[in-house]
Amino acid sequence: MKATDYTIDAAGKSLGRIASEAAKALMGKTTPDYTPHIFSNVHVKIVNAAKLSMRDKKRTAKTYQTYSGYPGGRKLEGFSNLSKRRGAGEPIRRAVRRMLPRNSFLKPRLKNLEITD
Repeated sequence: MKATDYTIDAAGKSLGRIASEAAKALMGKTTPDYTPHIFSNVHVKIVNAAKLSMRDKKRTAKTYQTYSGYPGGRKLEGFSNLSKRRGAGEPIRRAVRRMLPRNSFLKPRLKNLEITD
């Protein structure tokens, strides 16, 4: 099966619009031979991740939560801190991950996602 390339320019677009477009492409819904139970080998490349359009209030107020499973193991991190620590593409990667279905195709689909600043 031949790989299909799909490019998204993130400059001036909101986080959710980019993530939903990328998730749809990774699932193969943009290809004419889409079949839900067959892995579609689509490579998605998101460029200009640092030029993402986001209001200043959301940049400071948006938080990401992780939980270790232990009492007191909840960690909160803001959007700006996450972007500094892991790069401008990490918030996009997390948004796309949460929009994909939780099945055996999740990890291979995320390997086909490439985000560049």
